[in-house]
Amino acid sequence: MDIRKQTGKDWYFVAMKVLMTDKQGRLLILKDKFDCWDLPGGRLKYDEFDKSLEKVVERKMKEELGGAVKYKLGKPVVFMRHERMENLSDGRQEKVRIFAVGFEARYLSGKIVPGQNHLEYKFVELKRFKPEKYFKGGWLKGVKEYLEISKHANI
Repeated sequence: MDIRKQTGKDWYFVAMKVLMTDKQGRLLILKDKFDCWDLPGGRLKYDEFDKSLEKVVERKMKEELGGAVKYKLGKPVVFMRHERMENLSDGRQEKVRIFAVGFEARYLSGKIVPGQNHLEYKFVELKRFKPEKYFKGGWLKGVKEYLEISKHANI
C-alpha cells in the first residue's frame, strides 16, 4: 500500500538551483542529456543531511560547470515545485516531484565546462528572455518569478 495515500502526505526530492547572471545581465541556462533546458544545481545526496545548503550548491556547481568557474552566491530568491518522469533502475518510469530552492548568484570568471549530464550552456538576456521557449512545469514558474523579481531589482 502506498504510504502517501494512507497519510495524505507527499514525498519530494530536494534540490538547490542557481539563477546565475553575469555582469551584462544575462542568465545562465544548461541543456541536459534529455534535451531539456535546466538551471545549474541539483538534488541533495543522502550523506549531505548535515552539510550547509551552500556546500551542496558548491558541489553541484563544480559537477555541472567545472572547477574553474568562480561565482558569488547570493540568497534564496525563488522556491520551485517540479514534476517529471524518471527512469528507475528496473526499467520502469515513475513520476517524481522535486522541491527546489533557487539561489541567486553572480558569475565572476572562469571557463564553463558542462558536466556529464549537460550537453551545452548559454547565457540569455534577462530583458528579452522568453522562458516558455526553454522551460516547462515548475522550472518555468520559478524562472518567470525570478524574471519578475529581477525587473524590480535592476539585476
